[in-house]
Amino acid sequence: MSFAVHTFMNEMLNRRHFLSVAMAATACRNVNNDKTSKPTTTVSATPAEVPASAASGATSNGNVASHKEIPKRPLGTTGVSVSMIGLGGAHIGKQKEEAESIAIIRSAVDRGITFLDNCWDYNDGKSEDRMGKALRDGYRDRVFLMTKLDGRTKETAAAQLEQSLKRLQTDHIDLVQIHEVIRMGDPEAAFKEGGCIEALVAAKKAGKLRFIGFTGHKDPEIHLAMLKMADKHGFRFDTVQMPLNVMDAHYKSFEKKVLPVLVEKKIGVLGMKPMGSGIILESKKVAAPECLRYSLSLPTSVVITGCDKMEILDQAIEVASTFQPMRKEEVAALLERTKDAAKDGAFEKFKTSLMFDGTTNNPHWLTTANL
Repeated sequence: MSFAVHTFMNEMLNRRHFLSVAMAATACRNVNNDKTSKPTTTVSATPAEVPASAASGATSNGNVASHKEIPKRPLGTTGVSVSMIGLGGAHIGKQKEEAESIAIIRSAVDRGITFLDNCWDYNDGKSEDRMGKALRDGYRDRVFLMTKLDGRTKETAAAQLEQSLKRLQTDHIDLVQIHEVIRMGDPEAAFKEGGCIEALVAAKKAGKLRFIGFTGHKDPEIHLAMLKMADKHGFRFDTVQMPLNVMDAHYKSFEKKVLPVLVEKKIGVLGMKPMGSGIILESKKVAAPECLRYSLSLPTSVVITGCDKMEILDQAIEVASTFQPMRKEEVAALLERTKDAAKDGAFEKFKTSLMFDGTTNNPHWLTTANL
């Protein structure tokens, strides 16, 4: 772990810090009462669409959750605080029954998760569609909603945003990010005349979104190039999303190269792939709770994790609600245990293969609003 990151952790992620956060939670402005938030239009769900368990905060065993508090963290300099763990959108939409997807989302919100992740292309739009239905009946007002767009042109990004707004059944999205900045040409494409940045800035002025960020999973050098391009154009990103996990620390490390820059710039840090979509667990070197705890021990605003089943959601909430940052000795031992498996990115397929590169496998997503 880099000196800058470790220093930040010592300052920000100790027990006293989180106790003070918890005590101040009711006094702080958060996503539910932020003065800049806008009212949303909600539509009542029919009984057939939402099971009883979806509205009760039920756990995987059918019991009502005990509502342990999930700590919140500041989202960069946005003035908003969000739950330290977020619900990933890629896994929402994979369930056979729509009602199960809705139940997972509502249970997450009922138990304290306020940050919801999604993307225009996830599961051919099904993830946004199901999340939109889950956010009826007042749930939209309780969350910080994020989605991502693939379009690199102003016209395409604007068209994709309109589709996302419709699917999510809202008049605005809290955070919209440029998805899959995974090619060295992406920064220039985003910022050139007629590029997607123009669409996002215009949408922000129109009240359709509040904050702007970007994501990527391929190479930290591309992230750094995107940040430099933003500086060149006098633009500031509110958030940056990237892989942060026990394997990343050893290979093409976002933690070592990008995270210190974001901390210095006070940009909101969105950690993703704490388990590499489960592939890191196949190494047999680390368990799921350790993966989450490691990522949460970094100076992140939120760590986004996919929960395709209620028991996986239970696990994530348990780690977050009982979280204590890893001690320096714990981190060192974990990194030592994983270093051989992590070399060459064998368990970070998103860096070393095309299997996670949606816009490479579907290049028309960059230039059209057609799935």
